[in-house]
Amino acid sequence: MSAEQATALVLRTYDFSESSLVVTLFTREFGKIRGIAKGAKRPKNPFDFALDLLSLCRVVFLRKSSEALHIITEAKLQRRFRVEQSGLPRYYAALYVAELLNAMTDEEDAHPELFDVSEETLTVLQKGGDIQLLVPFYELRILDLTGHSPALDMCVSCGESVRGRASAQSREEGHPTSGANARQEYYFSLLDGGVLCGRCRPGKRGVVLVPASVIDAMEELRGKTPRDVGSLHIAPSVSGQLRGLLGQYVCHLLGQRPRMHEYLGLSGR
Repeated sequence: MSAEQATALVLRTYDFSESSLVVTLFTREFGKIRGIAKGAKRPKNPFDFALDLLSLCRVVFLRKSSEALHIITEAKLQRRFRVEQSGLPRYYAALYVAELLNAMTDEEDAHPELFDVSEETLTVLQKGGDIQLLVPFYELRILDLTGHSPALDMCVSCGESVRGRASAQSREEGHPTSGANARQEYYFSLLDGGVLCGRCRPGKRGVVLVPASVIDAMEELRGKTPRDVGSLHIAPSVSGQLRGLLGQYVCHLLGQRPRMHEYLGLSGR
């Protein structure tokens, strides 16, 4: 076993024994790891209470070569994200960040950029950031960085450009489109992960009609940082629809509804 050091976000903890914890960490250097912290529940322990949920810490662990749990030997607290002080909705959003990091990443697959954007998102949430935009921003960012980026310009099935074809699509469905871009709609496949052209739509399951304004909002969020999100001017009605769409997409990818959706109100309606 070799000793490794890493900067880590604490995603999950559960009791292993009367005195020990099993912890799931997302580290900048190694990606997601799971380890046992022996004696972490004792009043005097070598972890300085650094292994609390949503803590940022510097850890030392003995790396196992098999699928067995690593052994966490030291942990030094660098920062504790006290998002609950900014309101319960933001605390739920922070827990959702941890849940997605745990559910959408593989063990020991390093993603330094994902670590950085996760830490920055938690920082902005703690400072009172707008969850109506931060939640879909983070969902879109983790989708992009884990290889599940939704296709927004080209048909996910045939590769044809679909932007600008919304009027024709809407007419096929009997939706009037004259006068306003806001009335234009695109087919979005939750199963395939992106927009569809009119020729590829028939026979597809899990397809929803999405207003052009929601697709535009996703494109606007891409390339931004968590700190940029607060300066964007996206209508509440659009951000609400965006949250619903990305919430549904995440559910399809995971094969289940994330636990925190219930608390965030991400029903996908």
